Amino acid sequence: MAIYKRVLLKLSGESLMGAQKYGLSTDVLSEYAAQIGAAASQGVQIAIVIGGGNIFRGLSGVGRGFDRVRGDQMGMLATVINSLALQSALEASGTRARVLTSVRMEPVGELYTKARALELLSAGEVVIVAGGTGNPYFTTDTASALRGVELEAEVLLKGTRVDGIYTADPEKDPSAVKFSDITFDEVYERRLRVMDLTAFTMCKENDLPIVVFDMDTAGNLQRVLDGEPIGTVVKNQSTK
Repeated sequence: MAIYKRVLLKLSGESLMGAQKYGLSTDVLSEYAAQIGAAASQGVQIAIVIGGGNIFRGLSGVGRGFDRVRGDQMGMLATVINSLALQSALEASGTRARVLTSVRMEPVGELYTKARALELLSAGEVVIVAGGTGNPYFTTDTASALRGVELEAEVLLKGTRVDGIYTADPEKDPSAVKFSDITFDEVYERRLRVMDLTAFTMCKENDLPIVVFDMDTAGNLQRVLDGEPIGTVVKNQSTK
């Protein structure tokens, strides 16, 4: 039984590559769609924000000669491509999904508004919000925090390729220890990388908990929704 009624799921663009060096993996899309569809079928309202790093990242574009604003706009369009791909995978698996975009681009997707997103969520559709915040200089982490707060989600689920937050990078430091739960203040004091500071501060100030978990393991989304302690919970008050 899911302990959450409405969640914001943040997925990285890089995770959609699978074993490839860039682009989209149909296997990953299908697996994600299966997990999301299973959760939605139980009545959990799911809004999703996806990054675009598998196609184009604005900051990396600056290093290759692109203007920062143009680079970020290209990154926003990359998130739209990923969102359409996930929508297609969800619909192919029998789950109703809708793409809303932060900048107007009908007929690719409807323009995002809180009212429209809530209407679709209440109707049982998965809502994928594409285009970041619609503004340059903001990451999709910030977009996910913003949409999570706007849509009054109970939690922000950050699906990654790692199974939580550690004291150090576990791939570089074998002695790194995983946190089961940690406060926003402790994350800041330890200088741990969870989200960019703008997104992190928005979650802290609006009391939106974050759960960092491994989305690439089949069934993990449902386990997190059921309250199983498989990732790391970041919140204003420690659960200890």
